Amino acid sequence: MIRSNAKLIYAGVAVVAVALAGWSLTRTPPSQPDQITSGADGDLAPGMVSDDQLVPVNLPALDGAEQIGQTVFVAKCASCHGDTAGGRNGAGPPLIHKIYEPSHHADIAFFRAAELGVRAHHWKFGDMAPVEGITRAEVANVVAFIRAVQRENGIN
Repeated sequence: MIRSNAKLIYAGVAVVAVALAGWSLTRTPPSQPDQITSGADGDLAPGMVSDDQLVPVNLPALDGAEQIGQTVFVAKCASCHGDTAGGRNGAGPPLIHKIYEPSHHADIAFFRAAELGVRAHHWKFGDMAPVEGITRAEVANVVAFIRAVQRENGIN
């Protein structure tokens, strides 16, 4: 009887695995946004998006910690996650995405990712290494920036 139940469980797991594999093959990749150039000073202005990101991102007007966070983000995170956290094709996922909304990835997840790195689990970009030379205060400002941009894009 136990062997019969085990076979049933293995068969169920196999069916789910095949269904998930089929689903992942039929999904369409995110569309690329139209190219938008930067402002006169070379920085992205509110409402502008970078041309190499995976998802379109509208930037809000930023204040204090959010502005500092944007500066740190561009220096430490943008090479993988894009200048506006919209992801970078072949490098890193968009953080302006419902997967990273506060109810799924609390602020502490960003602190842990920066400090410890992350094993790939939502995306196929590979593992994220710890961010070298970033302080907890800088991560707090980066989180403020990410959350402000998320809110501007309807992710609460």
